[in-house]
Amino acid sequence: QVQLVESGGGLVQAGDSLTLSCAASGRTFHRYTLGWFRQAPGKDREFVAYIGWRTNYTDSVKGRFTISRDNTKKTMYLQMNSLKPDDTAVYYCAADADGRYYSPEAYRYWGRGTQVTVSS
Repeated sequence: QVQLVESGGGLVQAGDSLTLSCAASGRTFHRYTLGWFRQAPGKDREFVAYIGWRTNYTDSVKGRFTISRDNTKKTMYLQMNSLKPDDTAVYYCAADADGRYYSPEAYRYWGRGTQVTVSS
Protein backbone atom coordinates (compact mmCIF):
# COMPACT_ATOMS: atom_id res chain seq x y z
CA GLN A 1 0.00 0.00 0.00
CA VAL A 2 1.04 3.57 -0.78
CA GLN A 3 0.09 6.25 1.72
CA LEU A 4 -0.63 9.82 0.65
CA VAL A 5 -0.98 12.73 3.08
CA GLU A 6 -2.21 16.16 2.02
CA SER A 7 -1.35 19.37 3.85
CA GLY A 8 -1.52 23.12 3.36
CA GLY A 9 -5.24 23.76 3.35
CA GLY A 10 -6.84 26.58 5.27
CA LEU A 11 -9.17 29.57 5.29
CA VAL A 12 -8.24 32.40 2.92
CA GLN A 13 -9.89 35.39 1.27
CA ALA A 14 -10.79 35.63 -2.41
CA GLY A 15 -7.73 36.59 -4.44
CA ASP A 16 -5.28 34.98 -2.03
CA SER A 17 -2.85 32.16 -2.78
CA LEU A 18 -2.32 28.79 -1.15
CA THR A 19 0.00 25.85 -1.80
CA LEU A 20 -1.05 22.29 -1.10
CA SER A 21 1.40 19.43 -0.61
CA CYS A 22 0.96 15.69 -0.93
CA ALA A 23 3.64 13.55 0.72
CA ALA A 24 3.87 9.92 -0.33
CA SER A 25 5.36 6.72 0.97
CA GLY A 26 6.60 3.87 -1.21
CA ARG A 27 9.51 3.22 -3.56
CA THR A 28 7.83 3.70 -6.94
CA PHE A 29 6.64 7.29 -6.61
CA HIS A 30 8.60 8.34 -9.69
CA ARG A 31 6.56 5.92 -11.85
CA TYR A 32 3.16 7.26 -10.83
CA THR A 33 0.87 9.60 -12.62
CA LEU A 34 -0.39 11.94 -9.90
CA GLY A 35 -3.57 13.95 -9.66
CA TRP A 36 -5.44 16.49 -7.61
CA PHE A 37 -9.20 16.29 -7.15
CA ARG A 38 -11.63 18.30 -5.07
CA GLN A 39 -15.07 17.78 -3.61
CA ALA A 40 -17.42 20.51 -2.42
CA PRO A 41 -20.36 19.80 -0.10
CA GLY A 42 -23.18 18.11 -1.96
CA LYS A 43 -21.14 17.68 -5.14
CA ASP A 44 -19.24 14.86 -6.81
CA ARG A 45 -15.48 14.59 -6.70
CA GLU A 46 -14.05 16.78 -9.45
CA PHE A 47 -10.81 16.54 -11.42
CA VAL A 48 -8.47 19.49 -10.88
CA ALA A 49 -5.08 18.60 -12.40
CA TYR A 50 -2.71 15.75 -13.16
CA ILE A 51 1.00 15.36 -13.80
CA GLY A 52 2.70 12.47 -15.54
CA TRP A 53 4.52 12.70 -18.86
CA ARG A 54 2.52 15.88 -19.31
CA THR A 55 0.29 18.09 -17.21
CA ASN A 56 -3.30 19.17 -17.64
CA TYR A 57 -5.91 21.15 -15.75
CA THR A 58 -9.63 21.51 -15.62
CA ASP A 59 -10.77 24.67 -17.40
CA SER A 60 -11.92 26.43 -14.25
CA VAL A 61 -8.38 26.52 -12.78
CA LYS A 62 -6.26 27.06 -15.91
CA GLY A 63 -3.99 30.05 -15.50
CA ARG A 64 -4.47 30.08 -11.73
CA PHE A 65 -3.27 26.67 -10.48
CA THR A 66 0.07 24.93 -11.10
CA ILE A 67 0.75 21.25 -10.40
CA SER A 68 4.33 20.09 -9.80
CA ARG A 69 6.25 17.23 -8.24
CA ASP A 70 9.58 16.49 -6.58
CA ASN A 71 10.37 12.80 -7.01
CA THR A 72 13.34 12.96 -4.66
CA LYS A 73 11.10 14.23 -1.86
CA LYS A 74 8.18 12.03 -2.98
CA THR A 75 5.96 15.08 -2.84
CA MET A 76 3.42 16.64 -5.19
CA TYR A 77 2.28 20.25 -4.99
CA LEU A 78 -0.63 22.37 -6.11
CA GLN A 79 0.07 26.09 -6.21
CA MET A 80 -3.25 27.94 -6.19
CA ASN A 81 -3.40 31.63 -7.05
CA SER A 82 -6.29 34.07 -7.37
CA LEU A 83 -8.52 31.84 -5.32
CA LYS A 84 -12.28 32.16 -5.68
CA PRO A 85 -15.13 31.13 -3.38
CA ASP A 86 -16.01 28.41 -5.92
CA ASP A 87 -12.63 26.81 -5.19
CA THR A 88 -13.86 25.93 -1.70
CA ALA A 89 -13.67 22.16 -1.31
CA VAL A 90 -11.80 19.29 0.25
CA TYR A 91 -8.75 18.71 -1.94
CA TYR A 92 -7.46 15.17 -2.43
CA CYS A 93 -4.25 13.87 -3.95
CA ALA A 94 -4.24 10.62 -5.88
CA ALA A 95 -1.60 8.37 -7.42
CA ASP A 96 -1.09 5.62 -9.99
CA ALA A 97 -3.65 6.25 -12.69
CA ASP A 98 -4.31 3.74 -15.46
CA GLY A 99 -4.38 6.38 -18.21
CA ARG A 100 -7.83 7.85 -17.66
CA TYR A 101 -6.31 10.75 -15.79
CA TYR A 102 -9.49 12.81 -15.53
CA SER A 103 -11.45 10.14 -13.68
CA PRO A 104 -11.25 9.40 -9.94
CA GLU A 105 -11.83 5.74 -10.82
CA ALA A 106 -8.46 5.61 -12.62
CA TYR A 107 -6.35 6.12 -9.48
CA ARG A 108 -5.26 3.40 -7.09
CA TYR A 109 -4.22 5.47 -4.06
CA TRP A 110 -5.81 8.41 -2.28
CA GLY A 111 -5.11 10.74 0.60
CA ARG A 112 -7.71 11.74 3.16
CA GLY A 113 -7.96 15.32 1.92
CA THR A 114 -7.31 18.84 3.14
CA GLN A 115 -9.93 21.57 3.45
CA VAL A 116 -9.63 24.77 1.42
CA THR A 117 -12.13 27.50 2.23
CA VAL A 118 -12.20 30.77 0.28
CA SER A 119 -14.30 33.61 1.67
CA SER A 120 -15.76 36.38 -0.49
